[in-house]
Order: sequence, then structure tokens, then C-alpha cells
Amino acid sequence: MRLERIAATSEALRATRARTTKAALLADAIRELAPDEIEAGVAFLSGELRQRQIGAGWASLRELPPSAGEPSLTVGEVDAVFAQMATVAGSGSATERKRLLASLLGRATAPEQQLLRGLVMGELRQGAQASLVADAVAAAAGVPSAELRRALMLRGDLGAVAVVALTEGATGLAAIRLVVGRPLAPMLASPASSIEDALATHTPASVEWKLDGARVQAHRDGDDVALFTRSLDDVTARLPEVVATVRALPARSLVADAEAILLRADGRPAPFQETASAFARQSGSTLDVLLFDLLHLDGDDLLDQPLAQRRAALEGIPGAPAITRIVTGDVAAATAFYDDALTRGHEGVMVKSLEAAYEAGRRGSAWLKVKRTHTLDLVVLAVEWGSGRRRGLLSNLHLGARDEASGGFVMLGKTFKGLTDAVLAWQTEQLLARETGRDGHVVHVRPELVVEIAFDGIQASTRYPGGMALRFARVKGYRPDKRPDEADTVETVRAIFAGGIA
Repeated sequence: MRLERIAATSEALRATRARTTKAALLADAIRELAPDEIEAGVAFLSGELRQRQIGAGWASLRELPPSAGEPSLTVGEVDAVFAQMATVAGSGSATERKRLLASLLGRATAPEQQLLRGLVMGELRQGAQASLVADAVAAAAGVPSAELRRALMLRGDLGAVAVVALTEGATGLAAIRLVVGRPLAPMLASPASSIEDALATHTPASVEWKLDGARVQAHRDGDDVALFTRSLDDVTARLPEVVATVRALPARSLVADAEAILLRADGRPAPFQETASAFARQSGSTLDVLLFDLLHLDGDDLLDQPLAQRRAALEGIPGAPAITRIVTGDVAAATAFYDDALTRGHEGVMVKSLEAAYEAGRRGSAWLKVKRTHTLDLVVLAVEWGSGRRRGLLSNLHLGARDEASGGFVMLGKTFKGLTDAVLAWQTEQLLARETGRDGHVVHVRPELVVEIAFDGIQASTRYPGGMALRFARVKGYRPDKRPDEADTVETVRAIFAGGIA
């Protein structure tokens, strides 16, 4: 397929906000991909590169070469160049990557240059989220969306699943199974306004401590243990204590959902920034692990079993460190449990349906989170240079919520509060590495870093395009375990603003 077809589809996606129209545009393009182009083509249509890092930044794209008059690039050629850029190493590698990118851009037409720039910078903003592209793949392959989503849950790679769907159909998708050692997309929770509202949805329910830690998925096959983040990155080498805990369990094989957290000697959790710092270290962490769900045990897949059975299987493993919970439909008992969790330093509670299967990769009402402190997971869009004792450091963060309709982000405000000296130094390094341009003292960055923001409320504002602004926003901690597409949406913020979430 010519790259111009992807570029034209991207432009058409930006021109409409209708989900059904977007899905149809995507499906039409996906049908035209050759088998060896599917993974790359689906990634491009999702606004992503198959290669997570290619070593190119905004400086490489400040001045684009003259565009080509006629299209000649193919999807495969472009993907091959990005793959080559990702593997270049050693002396002169930066120069070689810049040469490769410049050569690619020089062969691209103006619309193709716009597409390539958006892909490299992670700012295509065409409103094609992964869930929408998944539905389009199902339509293009003529398979039920539910079957594709289940395969995606088990395989964790949309490109790879798309290849199976388009070349083998429903039969190929049905053959995809849980594989110990291969991460699954995690099940996600939605916010609830109160214990009462949560229990009105599920009664009785499993009411569990909500820990302020980093979510991990633990896989064990014999003595082999692998740990993955919620974004499916392998962090096994970083967490030796967690590996040791999982390896010591009396089981031959398992896949468990868990929370890695830094606990103090009295059992209380350390501030999340300390957990995040330990989690981000390349080795030698000191994190504990607490399990809260079991997806596989000794050859048996438990995904389709209700939570009540999955949790019973987890608690049946001798010595398994499970998150504390109660099963109740009584509001008073659940409220007392919630208050006790807060007293112990935890964020709040999770209220989970006992009947629900594990819906990997989906955010629904089967799991509800109840927290006292207002927090949002937002994306850093830009940052301002500090002054005074923060001179020379990037300090004031510009914060955005995810806009599912446009595929971009809606700015909600700024904050420089809650940042320690260590975090200031870290974010300066990280944000400069993601720089896309400058406007005076403001450094614009690729929207890649997720940060958890505590706030006291949301007020109407004419200053920001969403018409809302955070009140007294402060940094609770960066979330290296979360991707930008897992950030909170502007719709969630509007619900809080309207009083739907206390």
C-alpha cells in the first residue's frame, strides 16, 4: 500500500467527529493492506510507530525538506526505515538517524510529511484510539468485535491480532489462548461517587483496599518469573523482591494481577512518589507485592470464571500475599472498611462484582473505585522554566485530559506544586528528551508522561478550551506504569465538574 493512502485516511479522520464514520474510514483502509503490511499499517492508523523509540525528536523536524511532487513511499518502506533508526547505535548514531529521517521526509509528499511528523512526535491527533481501530479491524476482517477484543486481550498486540483476523478470520482468533509469560491487557476500573452508589451497582460485592502503588502482572512457569506493567512492558529485572515472592509460591504456573508498593516497617504505604522512584529504578527495588486477582493457575485458565471463584483460587494458594478485602452488601460495614483503609494510609477501596469475568483491556462498571481525594491521571503537554531556586529546571506543568473524539488532549491548567527536588531534576531530564518546540519560556513536549494530580475542585474557566480548570492542583506523582491513552478523559472531568463524582 502507498503511504498516501494512510495519509489521506488520517486527514479524513481529522475532518469528522463521528465514531461510525471514523470506523468505516479505518476499515476501508485496513482491508487494502497486504499481509506483510498489516502490523505497520494498523500502527500508523492508530497514530503510532511499531518501534517505541527511534531516537528522533523535534529538532529533526523543525525544518522539513522540500516535499516530493508525486507519492512513491509504501507502508513497508517507511516501517523499514523506522526499524533501521531504532537499531542504529554507537558513535555517529544520532547523525545516521537524522540522515535516515531526512531522506524519508524528502521522498514524502506534503500530506505524507504531515503524517510522518505526527507519527514521530506522537501527535497525530486524528481521533483514532486503539479501541476504535480494533473495531475497524473486526469490520475489515468480517469477524465479531467481541471475538477480536478477546483475542486482543489474550495477545496484547493489536497489530499481531489484526494479522490473524485478516488472514485467518474467526478460526484464527479462536485459537489465540492465554500464554503464561505473554502479558494480557489489564482489566480497568471506573470511578464511583460513594460507597452507597458502588454497592447499589453490586450487592454483595468484594470490597478491597485500593493501594497507591504500581500495578504489575506476574507470570510464573516453573522457576521462570516475568513481571509486566499495565502497559505490557517487561520490568522483571527491576523487581527482584517481587520475583522472589512469586517464585516462592507453591504453584507450578500462574498469572496474577498485583500491586507493587513500597511499605514501611509499620506496614503503612510510603508516599506514591517513593514507590514510583523505586519502581523506575533499573535494578535493586525494595517493593513488596500484594495480589488481587488470579487469571491462571497450574494449567487452568480462570479468565471466564466469576471473581468469586478467581479470588477463592487465589486465597487457596498457601502464603499468597493477597490484598485485604471483605465481602459485603452492607453499606455500614463497607463504609467502616473504607474508613479503616484510609486510616491505614491507603487511597480508598475497590468495589467489585463477584459475578464478573475478567474483562481485560476494558473499563466498565464491574470494578468501581472509591477514593476520598480527588485525583486525575493527566498528560504533560508542556512545561515552563522555573525561577528563583528552580532556575535552570523545568517546573510549571501544563496538564491535559484525553479527548477521545479528537485523539488529542484538552488542557485543564498548570501546576508546579508538590514537586520535590529529585522529581524536578528527573522531570527536567525526561521532558527535555521529549521536547517538540519552544515558545519563550514554555517548552512543548510529546504527550507521553502521565502524572497523577490531586485537586480540590473544578471551576468554569474561559482561559482553557475545555471551559474548565483545576482548583489548587498539585502533583501526587508521575505514573511510569501508565500510557497516555490510559489517562483520564475530558468526559470524566466534565462529570466531576457537573457533580457526578464527589
